[in-house]
Amino acid sequence: MELPEDADGWDTIIFLYNSALKEVGTRIEILSDEFQHVHHYNPIEYVKKRIKSPESIVKKLKKNGYESTIDNMVMYVKDIAGIRIVCSFTSDIYRIAEMLGKQNDITVISVKDYIRNPKESGYKSYHMLVSIPIFLSDRVVDTRVEIQIRTIAMDFWASLEHKIYYKFEGNAPAYISRDLQECAGIVSQLDAKMLSLNEAVLEAKAAQEAEYHRLHPTG
Repeated sequence: MELPEDADGWDTIIFLYNSALKEVGTRIEILSDEFQHVHHYNPIEYVKKRIKSPESIVKKLKKNGYESTIDNMVMYVKDIAGIRIVCSFTSDIYRIAEMLGKQNDITVISVKDYIRNPKESGYKSYHMLVSIPIFLSDRVVDTRVEIQIRTIAMDFWASLEHKIYYKFEGNAPAYISRDLQECAGIVSQLDAKMLSLNEAVLEAKAAQEAEYHRLHPTG
């Protein structure tokens, strides 16, 4: 492993990415609290944050043909700081993405919608690469964070796929890839069914409330 070039440079970069994770994490926490307060419903099941390890950074740079330097790390490795937001339903994913995109100090650099356009493996998730300003004592540094938003079922599938392919170092037998793709289809059906069920529950609840107000008019 060739990183870091110098301890001070490495420590500063990691400090910035950790600060960016805290900033974006705070935005997500506030949105979650607001949703609970206003709608009595929280679309976010849980949030995970991580900083990419030096080994993973070096591996990614080498894979893409870049030298293992701190400058190249900042320039070419876009997912050093990562936040994963896990939701209950697919409709929540786009709602959260829209709310984050409207934050005044968050700049959306790029979006990859692997839900409407899944990867060949069956992988589904909504990726946003954003930049957020980190206010230091003497300057402001825009720092990138990758945000992944997915359902519980998508996260379950992606976690297992990662573990399986890690064991085979990316060269899993063909039948395992086929089975994973089949499982991805099952996950999609499950998400669709759960979303439909949730919508039916909301409609039934609204109908009950309307009937109650009809039978118990105020004034």
